[in-house]
Parts: sequence; C-alpha cells; structure tokens
Amino acid sequence: MAEKKIVSANESGRKKTAAGTAALANAGKAGSATGKRVGAVCLWVAAIVLEVLAILVVFGKLPITFMSSLVFMCILLALDLVCVIIGASLWKSANHIDPASEKNKVKFWLWNNMGLIVTVFAFLPFIILTLTNKNADKKTKVVATVAGVIALLIGGLCAYDWNPISAEEKAAQEGTYADAALPEGDVYFTKFGKKYHLYETCQHINKSDTLYSAKSSDEYAEVGNCVAVAVNFGCNDVCKTCANKFAKENGIETETKTPETETKDGETQE
Repeated sequence: MAEKKIVSANESGRKKTAAGTAALANAGKAGSATGKRVGAVCLWVAAIVLEVLAILVVFGKLPITFMSSLVFMCILLALDLVCVIIGASLWKSANHIDPASEKNKVKFWLWNNMGLIVTVFAFLPFIILTLTNKNADKKTKVVATVAGVIALLIGGLCAYDWNPISAEEKAAQEGTYADAALPEGDVYFTKFGKKYHLYETCQHINKSDTLYSAKSSDEYAEVGNCVAVAVNFGCNDVCKTCANKFAKENGIETETKTPETETKDGETQE
C-alpha cells in the first residue's frame, strides 16, 4: 500500500468552522473573565457617579462657572454613556468566556444582561428627577430629559446581549478537546471527517490516501495544543478507537466502546 500523504491542516484548503473559531477565540482565556468583570463593575460605578454629578448640576447643587451648566450636564451624560457601553462590552465578553448555565432562565437572562440593568440605573433616575424638579426651568428640563432618554436608548441597545451563550452551549461547541486525558502530540483527520484521530495508523482512516495533521503551537498551548487546531477545522470530537487505545496504553479507564460505521471519505464514525 502506498505511503499516506500527510498535509498540514492550514494548507489543506479545508475551511475553518464558525463554531471552532468562536471556541478558539475564547479558549485559554477563562482566567481573564474575572478581570473583565472587575473592569466592567468599575466602569459602571463611574457611570453612576457621573449620573449623580449630572443630577447635582440640574438641581443647581454643583455650580459651574467655566461653561454652560447644560453643556456640562451633557458632557457628564456622554461620559456616563461611554462608561456604560464599555462596561457592558467587557461584561458580555466575560460571559462568552465563562458563561452561566441556562438551567435557571431568569438568572441566565439577568446575568447576561447586567449591562442593560446598569444602563437603566445610570439614566432613568436622572430622567425622573429632572422631570419632577420644580425649580428647573423649561429649557433645562427639555434638554436634560431628551439627552437622558437618548443616552438610555443608545446604552440599552449596546448593553443588551443579543447573542448570549450558555455554559451548556459552550461545552457542546468545544467538544472534548480540553480533555486532560488527551495527548499533546499531532492529531490527524480526513478532508471531510468530523472527528480527529490520535494515531495516523488508526484503522478508520486507513482508506484515506491523504491525511491532514494539526500541529501544536503556542497559540493553542492552553487548550490542548493541536487538538484545538483540529476543533477549529470542524473536528469536534475524538475518534473513540484512538481514545480507547490511548487510554489502554496509559492505564486510563474509559467508557464502553460504541459501534462505528464507515463514511464516504474512508473515515469511520461512531
């Protein structure tokens, strides 16, 4: 039998998958989720402080002599909006790295849309207090209310998580490439295969003349090295035969092997 041709995955012409790319974008960054959340909370605290200052300006409790009080109020609201949006962006990013479980639907929604909740608190009290301020003139009320409503709408739209991800969805996306039992060497897959193999001699890819290999690299070092590369090319699970062989060689207990069937490209699947 002719020797198999082994081609690097990056030179295979096989397209990377959206799910794999999303998984790798977040892989190895779990530790940064806490940092992002801390940053978000700090920005949200700053946003509330800016709102309080804007309220004091409207009520004349913070005299401004170097510019128009209305202009200064609008600047404060603009800064408030910036803090809210950046904070929400950090929070959403953290949630996509370390998502919450969707078993409790209410808690899941509240956690993913904390930015929206903070946005409401960052502008709605300002709007209500401005409208109920009997000492403010009509112009101040109109300008302040309009500015507050616009900021609330923009902030709310930006803060809302339109595409939340749950812990269950992320686990399904990432498959088994983070399994500590997997080796760190090269893995192999066929052009249309959906699983990656730990051994180029695996019986299920013997009929393929060409194999594609995923080489380990520093970029994926924290997420299973070359296995992460394979995931990025759509191979979201390990070949059970390879896994059983590796487990047997390393004295690792595994689940009962499931039957496998052959696919059109010569690779067999469970």
